Amino acid sequence: MISSLHRPTVAKVNLNAIKDNIKQVQSHIPTGKKAYAVVKANAYGHGAVEVAKAIDPDIDAYCVSNLDEALELRQAGITKEILILGIILADQLALAIENNVTLTVSSLEWLEDAKQSGADLSKLHVHLKVDSGMGRIGVRSLSEANALIAALLAEDSHIDGVFTHFATADEANADKFKQQLHFFTELVESLDHKPALVHASNSATSLWHSETIFNAVRLGIVIYGLNPSGTDLDLPYPLTAALSLETRLVHVKTINAGDTVGYGATYQAKEAEVVGTIPIGYADGWTRDMQGFSVLVDGQACEIIGRVSMDQVTIRLPKVYPIGTKVTLIGQDGSSVISATDVADKRGTINYEVLCVLSDRVPRKYF
Repeated sequence: MISSLHRPTVAKVNLNAIKDNIKQVQSHIPTGKKAYAVVKANAYGHGAVEVAKAIDPDIDAYCVSNLDEALELRQAGITKEILILGIILADQLALAIENNVTLTVSSLEWLEDAKQSGADLSKLHVHLKVDSGMGRIGVRSLSEANALIAALLAEDSHIDGVFTHFATADEANADKFKQQLHFFTELVESLDHKPALVHASNSATSLWHSETIFNAVRLGIVIYGLNPSGTDLDLPYPLTAALSLETRLVHVKTINAGDTVGYGATYQAKEAEVVGTIPIGYADGWTRDMQGFSVLVDGQACEIIGRVSMDQVTIRLPKVYPIGTKVTLIGQDGSSVISATDVADKRGTINYEVLCVLSDRVPRKYF
């Protein structure tokens, strides 16, 4: 999908805010910890290549979700370590090794497939994933971990790290988190061969459980300035949201009482009112459930009326504004602010999803 460069809808990304957020987090965690920047899913919608290039002096390594994301960074000139957090299939192994990409391993079955792939496993760098309670990928017992490590060492593979991902680190009730932490800590301490790197800290853990950081940290949503818990937990220190979403009015008209707006005629005016149309829709990631939400025009909240269309949204205006007037969907206008978390609350989801679903039709502009 190509970006729509010739319409006024744009996501603006403040790269300095991302750099400042990294420095803010690092100032609140113990010194000497290896810092991974998580830039998977196009850097949570912010643009992986542009973000990685901007923050490269400030971090030690990167995390992505799959081989394509890793190769994109390599092709852009990123030379630091890249760890794939997901599992790749054995037929992709040689390409990963060729591009010096570190892999996650989580089962003996995967290693058996890898041995059949023909790739040189002596050049393979891996981190062992432990399932501490998320229930997705990872070894689930000490015996399983030791068996996999022994099998990797038999192939002369490089076991650079061991890690886990907590399921509830962003929740107010820490009971489950403590159970997961205890399981992981006990397993790591009992390994027959303990890798040099041990990491369990994601954004939430770095914010609210920094005392549990081992010797590396994975910084994800926090570097983009968002609270990983939404509104459940308060941030312990300020962060700056890096992304704003803006467009402009392309049509303004006055409708009469009884006139309807949008598919299904679900909105009917009770009196004469001014309606503005903006060029954004669900194909851009501004989903249909945003009907009834408000955007900002001239610092004022303006309700979305009628159904959100694929490419257009209609809003009720307090007065006639000229075509080209700025409309803020995420961000600040005057003293008013709409956050990605506000949008997420309207949708019944999380702020991560709001940013990740912004489609490629929306160009990212960096400053």
